[in-house]
Amino acid sequence: MRNQANTTTDHDEIQNWIEQRGGVPSIVRATHERAGSGILRVDFPEEEPDEGLEEIGWDEFFKIFDRNKLAFLHQDQTASGQESRFCKFVART
Repeated sequence: MRNQANTTTDHDEIQNWIEQRGGVPSIVRATHERAGSGILRVDFPEEEPDEGLEEIGWDEFFKIFDRNKLAFLHQDQTASGQESRFCKFVART
């Protein structure tokens, strides 16, 4: 089923999913004290920009992703067949 959530740690798959939906790699501004730290998020600035987020580069994004042993949980399509933007970061199992 395409509306089911999937989990991956593959950098290329994550980057492609985010970019295909107009997203950018971001970090929660209040947690970005120094390079290589902070809480990761995906921002979709074209439709609903989040002032609490700061865009970062992919290299920094994946450095934090791997350091914190995260996985990317995402949905490709909604139950109605529309492209989904549902995603979150979870602990690797």
